[in-house]
Amino acid sequence: MSRPNLTTSMATRLVDLMRRRGLEEGAHITEQWAADELDVSRTPVRKAMVFLAEVGILERVPNRGFFLARDAGTLSRPDLSEGEDVEQAAYFEIADDYVGGRFAGSFTAADISRRYRLTPRQADRVLSRMEGEDLVRRRTGGRGWEFQHVMATVDAHDQSYRFRMIIEPAALLEPGFTVDTEAFAHHRQQQEALLHGDILLLPRAELFQVNASFHEMLVGCSGNQFLLDSVRRQNRLRRLIEYRHQIDRSRLAGQAREHLRLLDLVERGDLKEASAFLSAHLDKVRSIKTGMAGES
Repeated sequence: MSRPNLTTSMATRLVDLMRRRGLEEGAHITEQWAADELDVSRTPVRKAMVFLAEVGILERVPNRGFFLARDAGTLSRPDLSEGEDVEQAAYFEIADDYVGGRFAGSFTAADISRRYRLTPRQADRVLSRMEGEDLVRRRTGGRGWEFQHVMATVDAHDQSYRFRMIIEPAALLEPGFTVDTEAFAHHRQQQEALLHGDILLLPRAELFQVNASFHEMLVGCSGNQFLLDSVRRQNRLRRLIEYRHQIDRSRLAGQAREHLRLLDLVERGDLKEASAFLSAHLDKVRSIKTGMAGES
């Protein structure tokens, strides 16, 4: 199963350490203390602390070091460690196996129970969750399960982003485009919360939903239901493959800042500039997530 990259993993361990120690807002966090407590070298700790400062959990003060920006007790445990809930762990293991090509064909709840070390009741709950998210469906006649058509290859992921690069920027230029003031305020608050710790602290599924719903909201403001339906379909299809990318959260601060920049541009009425910015934003994320360069 995929694991967090080193920076994300180390940041998670450091958050857990600060919580266990019950540190309060303003506590001085030194590289040496963290390295000693976590039994690692200072280099990965330094990178993790820079990341935690970027997402608002630590504050970096020039010539003084790093300080805790909020009480550690407010930092809920992320779902990136090996101690995550059994059903949650199985859910992502199933998703990872499917995207990785290790899970194919139809299956039963008993298969899930046996393969992922779940009780029958736990297997039923995991499948019910996946059914509710349109990831799996019952086979005709109700005998067994199968995956819905979802994105599971790099090429398909790349094509999805290229499709979105056509649809989403165009939505901002629709004649019926109107800013939904309440929705904009809600999504601005969510994106700002990402930069105050939520990038690391939200569960993968919720983190995906925050960012997917941001794009749906922007397209929804176009007033064109066909464009909105297309984006919603893409979000459903890409959910599993995107969960893999939520494991590495070290680049998400930049994406959140770009989302806030988009809101600023649209609210100012600079829709052409916002459209171009959104296209460049999607292309940048596409390149990061697929590893495929853009056209020259």
